[in-house]
Amino acid sequence: MTRFNSAPVGILLLIIGVGLVPLTGVHAADQVRVALAEQADRVTVASAGELSLETSSGHHIDVLSEATIVLKGHELQVDGNMVRGNGLAIHGTHKELQVTIQGSSSDAVSQHWAVYGALEITVREEHLLIVNVVDLEDYVAGVVSSEVNPEWHEELLRTQAVAARTYVLYKQLENAAQPFDVYASVQDQVYTGRQKVNRAVLDAVDRTRGQVLTYGGRPIFAVYSSTTAGPTEDAMNVWAKDLPYLKGVACPFDQKSPWYEWRATIPFDTVEARLKEEGYPIGWLATLTPYGMTTAGRVKGIRILHSRGELVITGQEFRRILGYANVRSTRFSIERIDRHVVFAGKGAGHGVGLCQWGAKEMAELGYPYQSILRYYYPGTEILPRDQVVMTLPSS
Repeated sequence: MTRFNSAPVGILLLIIGVGLVPLTGVHAADQVRVALAEQADRVTVASAGELSLETSSGHHIDVLSEATIVLKGHELQVDGNMVRGNGLAIHGTHKELQVTIQGSSSDAVSQHWAVYGALEITVREEHLLIVNVVDLEDYVAGVVSSEVNPEWHEELLRTQAVAARTYVLYKQLENAAQPFDVYASVQDQVYTGRQKVNRAVLDAVDRTRGQVLTYGGRPIFAVYSSTTAGPTEDAMNVWAKDLPYLKGVACPFDQKSPWYEWRATIPFDTVEARLKEEGYPIGWLATLTPYGMTTAGRVKGIRILHSRGELVITGQEFRRILGYANVRSTRFSIERIDRHVVFAGKGAGHGVGLCQWGAKEMAELGYPYQSILRYYYPGTEILPRDQVVMTLPSS
């Protein structure tokens, strides 16, 4: 029996257990490794069929329909029984797995998933890393239904499908040496498994199956955000990436977005506390001031005066610290500072690449998904999966 840690996860899960697909003819990139949680303590996996578990020590366990895996100290237990090794691979005879995660899983999108594919559970830094190993197109469906409203226009759903597929292929190349390709959250793409997938989403994925957005024949860094409320942003201003297809373009299409304009009021003490929690050596907070603007009208940095001196951090970092749901974009001004900081802003997200609400409006105006993608990612070309060069460009 092949051991858990002697082969890549995508290969291992294809060759162990009951009713698994033969490896012959399956491209490695057809499997995506999605981190559902990094800090779980308990995981329950259920299936309409039988479960097959393979431990990292090579031990095989058959379970009727449900198994609970917990971490006790540094040891794994399955239904109260200790197992050798620091990991498990789980597959079900039924296609869908119900996964419930408990414990320190604040990094997770949700506490419960209905997913296709298999699971890899690994002890990592005193917690459980939970990875869903899933077919590429099933993953894309789970992203499309989570990132946009599944009831939106069919051309928008197709646009999102190509962008999601392209993004994860790019991240597979970037994270090839890591234990997973992408997070199931806004750190990468929001993925909630099968829970929101409807017929329209499946149709969008099927009609764009295998289509990848490329530049120079390689998958692009196909990032996107909800609402730009103005020109899209240059990737150089957000991630210091000089990419020809991620330069700003006009976006007059997203004015119907609920986040086109927004206001946020955050207690001054909360701002100070969050900065300290993040390890910034500040004293008593005195004032905050935007420090430089991008050509697209977003805040480059925040100048923070405090009792120990001055601190300048990027607008993106400031937004992360205060919470993406609070400061929805870096396109903001500070209206007032007293006991509270009052932000007046526009847009939602980093603003780079595709604007989802803009793409929605373009789709409703009659633009096909190919044109929408070419507009937001200038100079790119859609290629079938088997014609894509799966290497990152040399720096």
